[in-house]
Amino acid sequence: MENPQQPPRKRGQRSDINLTVSAPTELMLFLIEKLPSKNRNNIKSLLRNKQVLIDGKVYTQFNHPLQLGQTVTVAANRAPETAQYRGLTILYEDAYLIVINKQAGLLSMATNKEKDRTAYSILSDYIKKENPKNRLFIIHRLDRETSGVMMFAKSEKVQRLMQESWNATTKERTYVALVEGVPEPPKGTITSYLRESKALIVYSSQNPNNGQLAVTNYSVLKAANGYSLLELELETGRKNQIRVHMQDIGHSVAGDAKYGAVSDPIGRLGLHAEVLAFEHPITEQAMRFDAPVPKSFLAVLKGKE
Repeated sequence: MENPQQPPRKRGQRSDINLTVSAPTELMLFLIEKLPSKNRNNIKSLLRNKQVLIDGKVYTQFNHPLQLGQTVTVAANRAPETAQYRGLTILYEDAYLIVINKQAGLLSMATNKEKDRTAYSILSDYIKKENPKNRLFIIHRLDRETSGVMMFAKSEKVQRLMQESWNATTKERTYVALVEGVPEPPKGTITSYLRESKALIVYSSQNPNNGQLAVTNYSVLKAANGYSLLELELETGRKNQIRVHMQDIGHSVAGDAKYGAVSDPIGRLGLHAEVLAFEHPITEQAMRFDAPVPKSFLAVLKGKE
């Protein structure tokens, strides 16, 4: 009988490895134990390349909880890209949550003008293929032209748990922004009170009676060619918060004509949700997801070759 830990090799070909979970554990710990020939970096590479499946579904989170009796498959080859979900990539999925990397240009959910092609509708169709009764609930939104990490719930209960405890359970919410000019000082905190007009424009005020408190911490990562790449940590999650705060300090997000930008070097809003870290609402496990900084942001800082 072949050892399931070692893939049989035949003329250079490799086969998938199927492993059965015999006790509750985490995915990384399980794979380290079952694949002694691979180290943590090898396993992270397998996860990144979508070569690890649990009961037939791809998972990329190293600390995903495993239950007794589940089958973990280590695929011999990279999974093909899911072209049918153009506009988003699923980073993580379990019975309670779906975490995605949304591309710029895709609405989070329907508006009066556009009801069909949204992240919500794409994912809703996806989960209904498994069971027509499955439903999807939005936890937080990204602006249409903002890319990056975004999360949905698979039940109203999980949505409520996440929204009600958002400040307590969200451990990190980091954005990167390509902005006009170079902020001075290169590191700081912007605090104001935001309110939205009937024309859907958000205004900033120093009057506590004139809006909701918004706090943004920023630091300059790199500056060149009249632009800066900023890292932004949000202490609050108000609508258009980063965009308004960047306008407040005179360094609007590139491509953001609505909030003062005079240039559009990448043909889109220069804002990206890079990291989302939180405590899982059901398992209470620490979860962390990141979406790499778009190459177009970095290209502006390099200049023309």
